Parts: sequence; C-alpha cells; structure tokens
Amino acid sequence: MPYKELYTLEDIDLKKRKVFLRTDYDVPVSDEGKILDDFRIKESLPTIKKIFQKGASQIIIGAHLGRPENNEKKYLMDEVAKRLFKLSGRKVEKMRDCIDLDDYLPDPKECSIVLLENLRFHKEEEENNYEFAEKLAKLADIYVNDAFATCHREHASMHAITKFLPGGIGLKVEQELKVFDSINDPERPFVAILGGAKLETKLPVIMNLINKADTILLGGAMIFTFYKAKGLSVGKSIYSKEYVMNAKILGNNEKIILPKDVVVADSSINPGHVLTVTPDKIPSYLAGLDIGEKSLLEFKQKILEAKSVVWNGPLGFYENKLFAKATQELIKFLAEHGEIKTIIGGGDTAKIINDLKLQNKFYHVSTGGGAGLILLEGKELIALEELKKNTEIFKKEGK
Repeated sequence: MPYKELYTLEDIDLKKRKVFLRTDYDVPVSDEGKILDDFRIKESLPTIKKIFQKGASQIIIGAHLGRPENNEKKYLMDEVAKRLFKLSGRKVEKMRDCIDLDDYLPDPKECSIVLLENLRFHKEEEENNYEFAEKLAKLADIYVNDAFATCHREHASMHAITKFLPGGIGLKVEQELKVFDSINDPERPFVAILGGAKLETKLPVIMNLINKADTILLGGAMIFTFYKAKGLSVGKSIYSKEYVMNAKILGNNEKIILPKDVVVADSSINPGHVLTVTPDKIPSYLAGLDIGEKSLLEFKQKILEAKSVVWNGPLGFYENKLFAKATQELIKFLAEHGEIKTIIGGGDTAKIINDLKLQNKFYHVSTGGGAGLILLEGKELIALEELKKNTEIFKKEGK
C-alpha cells in the first residue's frame, strides 16, 4: 500500500484534541508480568512526541498484550504504564478498563497520557465488534494507528473504530510503509532471502518477488519441497506434498538458489546424530534442519554482490542452537556490511536479530511479522484499507 494514500500526522489538525492512539505494546513478559523487552514501547515515543508537538491535549493509548484467555494478571498493562512513564518522562495514568470510562478519564491538564487496559480482555476486540469500537471512539476526537504489527487484523481497535473516528497513521506505520514500498523499486542488484517451514506460507512472497529480485536465496524446511520436486529423497524432512508441483515449476527459474548442502539429524530437540550432506545424500532416517557451510558461503558471496537485501524467515530450526548457526552467522555477516541496504521483514528473523542485539545494524528491522509478510506478498493491509476508506468519507462530510 502506498503510504501517500493515507493521512499522516502532518496532514491532521490535532490542536486541543484528544487522540486515540493504537500502539504496538505487545511486548514479551515473564510469568510474573515483568517486561523482558521494551523495544516496541520505545518505538512509539516519536509518534507520541509528534502528537503533542501538534498541539493535542491528551493521548489515549489502546493496545493489546499477549493472548489472554481469562484476563490473566501477567497481561495487565500496569508494567507497560510504568515503563512508558519512565521512557516518555510524562505522567501516565492507567485505566481499570478500556470502555465505559466517562467518569474516570483524568482531566488533560492533570494527565496528558492515558493508557487503557488490555483491549483483548474483551472478546469484542478480536471479533471486530462495532458497538465495542464505538465505545472506544467516544474517548477521543481523532484516531491514529501506529500499530503496524496488527494492521493485518480485522479487530475493533484497528478496523471497526475507523467507522466512528477520522484519522491517519503514526510515524512508525508511515516508516514501515515507506520501507516496504521501496521494495517495488529497489537498488540493484536486489537479493531476497526467504526461509521458513512451509512453502505454502512463503509461496505468495516468492511469486511477488520473483519479478522484482535479481536473486532469491531459499532456506528453511520449505527447501525440501523443492528437493522432492527434483526427485530427491528427503528422508524425514518436512515438506509440503500438495506444493511439489509449484516447487517443480519455480525450481526451473534461474533466480532461485537452493542450498548445496544441508545439516541433517535424527532429532530437532535432542539429536544424537548430526552430519552435513548434499541434498541427494539425505539418509532415510534423518531430517534436514539447517543449511550447510558451502551453502552459507555461496549465500554470502551473492549478498556481497547486492546493493539491497530483504530477508524474511530463518534458514534452519533456530529454536535449537545447533541448527541456528547459518541464520545467526548470516545475520552477523549482514550486520558487518552496513553498506548493503538490508530490510528485515519482521517475524522470527527480527526476533533473532533483537536477541543478538543487532537491530541497529540494519537499514530497517520491521516490527510486524504477519503485516510485513502480507506486504511482501504485494497485498494490502486490511486495517489501513479501512482507515483510508472511512477517513475519505469523514473528509467529504466535513468532519
């Protein structure tokens, strides 16, 4: 989606207005509810600052945390409120709920940031309930969506709420859209690195990038569907039987490069037998779990020829450090080559980069796994499509 089709903070009059700001505060927490990584909270600070610079009287923040089933205490927004206060330097009042707060909202003069309770404590949020969305909308005058990671969700605070409030996008969403839009006209040579378990998940991405990228490097368990398409035995490796024909057709494209060797083992969790073989030598009793050293070297050589790179999906079973080697080594290699414009398309790859504390070494690390994947497929984000459509209606009505 071209970001220019949406209203940004520069386009919206926020003076003396209350802003409903939807953010990405789905941070990882411990069983006790302690925040393990506040990266997403930090990412919201520029938008918060800009909104106040534009003269807003109060920001009412709506967000979700985790996947609560029974409003578990660890998913309360209390710790998020404390961290937001620490990072923003502004008083933050956390509400007991997210709706029916007419008698509880603080005066803007007394508190400029209000954090609502976890939106997913109400099943109506994920149901995209319009009555629930209208109650959220009554809390403010303007809506700003800065929750990129949830923009592919048809949820009340992302989708239905735009029926009741005019608005636009925050700085984070604007930045993400600009970056993904740049993939349509990349600096060349342009290399795509795609990993992941299932070919059916990444097939739309491959089909979209095949005409844009100069080279596509494939890793992850989906490579075994390609090997199967070549008539090779893949042992106990995971592969997608229904997509063998797709792999057979794509495998003839010279842009697509498959690993020349793979790491195989008898178990992904507690392996007793690990070795590296060529794809035509995979033993019947072993499964492929990573790409090998020769493949990694070839991938590095292809990357060194590139001016821009986009990467989505691990190259191996990264949950076990024995099979995370190729992914981690390639991440570190790209981090050392900052002259290459590298875009990380969110998801597990971004998580690994964050764990390695290397997010600042890349041109862009997306915060949206599912949303980033949809953009890499060349599709639209449903929440932003609805925001654009309804804001145009408000504009025509003069609101």
